[in-house]
Amino acid sequence: MSRPTRAIVDAEALRHNLAEVRRRAPRAKVIAIVKANGYGHGLLWVAKTLADARADAFGVASVEEGLVLREEGIAKPICLLEGFFGPDELPLLAQYDLAPVIHHESQVRALEMARLARALSVWIKIDTGMHRLGFAPSAFPDVYRRLKAAAAVGTIRVMSHFASADDPASGAVTQAQIDTFNAAAAGVDLERSLANSAGIVAWPASHLEWVRPGIMLYGGDPQVGGAASTFNLRPVMTLTTALISVAQRRKGDAIGYGPEYRCPEDMPVGVAAIGYGDGYPRRMPVGTPVLVNGKRVPIVGRVSMDMLTVDLRSQPHAKIGDPVVLWGADLPADEIAARAGTISYELFCHVAKRIPRVAVDGAEA
Repeated sequence: MSRPTRAIVDAEALRHNLAEVRRRAPRAKVIAIVKANGYGHGLLWVAKTLADARADAFGVASVEEGLVLREEGIAKPICLLEGFFGPDELPLLAQYDLAPVIHHESQVRALEMARLARALSVWIKIDTGMHRLGFAPSAFPDVYRRLKAAAAVGTIRVMSHFASADDPASGAVTQAQIDTFNAAAAGVDLERSLANSAGIVAWPASHLEWVRPGIMLYGGDPQVGGAASTFNLRPVMTLTTALISVAQRRKGDAIGYGPEYRCPEDMPVGVAAIGYGDGYPRRMPVGTPVLVNGKRVPIVGRVSMDMLTVDLRSQPHAKIGDPVVLWGADLPADEIAARAGTISYELFCHVAKRIPRVAVDGAEA
């Protein structure tokens, strides 16, 4: 026997979500964003599943992530979304055919000076209002001219990133970014990318030649306050464990650290084998639901490092070994994230490496 905590990841759901991207943006190529260990789902498993499903390219955060994909046989184009961090990385980029995003003057100078075995494909990033990375729109023509003249640079493409496309109330801001991007890239015959998941589902004018889905691939809600099912998306991850203790507690008994919770009456309390050491947020409040035998029950007491406790009054026959689901198809991760004041991205990315990822394919689940 081993600890029962698992993250079950479903290939059929992942392929379905990629197909939904293509349905919504049928003329665009797809850069599947797999950074941060495939949003916690497993970098190689996600990339291989999506490569087989004919994603056109992959987006990662660093050279290290790109090398993992190349060394495991991923031949699709790979975009380094934060670019390169120093000129010493450029030979590796050339050797492994990795395409950096260029967002800063220091990167332009490094490419102008570089002599590489292979010219790099690059993406120029324009800052259209995110104010995080990228060149001012007015600087784009000069950056493009310089990179086009650089011996180390081959194919050039151009991108930007939405700041608020996930918020239906911020339409004017998003439209302004689209207009700024189109104006900046006008007059050059370059492939463009602007749409993230929110852009894909809500802003068809942003689809252009390439789209960059992230959270929607994993079945998370691409818009604030919505539901992933509204966009025909399926959750890829089910985070599951089991009860390892069931005990009858008395009225007034304190449960867990603190104590912040006392039993309001005589009641059964279960202990599930998962906690903040596994990535389940410690700040999750009392009353947050989990599923025991498919039925909702509330968390009571503080989340511990390796365990959490649940109120079993609605499940009086629950026993050791019964399944506990923290999020999945019948308990959306977006709902659980909202309880902790965060987003599903953070929940997925924080699932600890010590939790095995168990791959299934639809009916195998």
